[in-house]
Amino acid sequence: MMNLSNDRSMYEPAVSVKNVSKRFGDRTAVDDVSFEVKRGEVYGLLGPNGAGKTTLLSILAGVVNPTSGTVRILGTSPLDSKTRGLVGFCPQEPVVYDELSGFENIMFYAGLHGLSGSEAVKKCRELLDKLGLLEHADRRAGKYSGGMKKRLNFAIALIGDPEVLLLDEPTTGMDPGIRRTVWDLIAELRSLGKTVILATHYMEEAEALSDRVAIMDRGRVVAEGEPDRLKRECGLRAVINLELMEPAGGALKLVEPYAYERAVYVDGNSLRVYVEDPDTVAPKLVSRLLNNGYKLLAMRISPPTLEDVFLKLTGRRLVEE
Repeated sequence: MMNLSNDRSMYEPAVSVKNVSKRFGDRTAVDDVSFEVKRGEVYGLLGPNGAGKTTLLSILAGVVNPTSGTVRILGTSPLDSKTRGLVGFCPQEPVVYDELSGFENIMFYAGLHGLSGSEAVKKCRELLDKLGLLEHADRRAGKYSGGMKKRLNFAIALIGDPEVLLLDEPTTGMDPGIRRTVWDLIAELRSLGKTVILATHYMEEAEALSDRVAIMDRGRVVAEGEPDRLKRECGLRAVINLELMEPAGGALKLVEPYAYERAVYVDGNSLRVYVEDPDTVAPKLVSRLLNNGYKLLAMRISPPTLEDVFLKLTGRRLVEE
């Protein structure tokens, strides 16, 4: 007969954040943030540098205490010693010792998690291999490139087989091929039932990996949900990208009547026009611009992205050029 216990842990969220704020003097880095992350979910924190993502992850990791609000990881405080053993934290700045080799670095952290002997050696080599570092295992970490240190940092976060993984901009500085390897590894972790919170300013990374996304700006969560639902709720159907030979600011009033809710973004010589029916609107836009003396260099129609959601909500790009 099946034993039905009163243990509700399997139904509790893996991570619960309620009304969390963090102030440093007069500056508010995190401003009344609340969300829950389900077990086995990849939850993206998407926002530009300075949005509060790093501070929030540091709070979740128990490195920084919130000014107000509560955080629970697997039902307990992130400061609880048992909880710490179930959380892997990959901070933005690598936590590696330059004097040690890559293998010695990860073996050191394996020891902190209670792994030793042949078991530790096997697991360390497996992780280094997965992240393309095995052939560099005996090199001093101080000789590693920035991208290699980021990969070693990721391996260190995984050595304790964490139930919850906190990743702060894990692929910054990596070339596209290695970045894809890390994406595949995050997807594999999700398939194993691990919970991942991924902080990134890469729109394509958040879209590719996240089950749900919280878009952050200036310390606050301005939108949250599944990527496709966020785009629908913002009324985004398609984007017409127009590149002109001259500054596009003067063309704003010409194209606004054709945009959904007059949503147009100007960036130098470029216009991004949000529309519901691009096939009908695009010829009208081109004709209107040409009849008013503008010269068109290129036009491209694309589906909306989370970058467009951020633009619609804040009027700014995720990554300012």
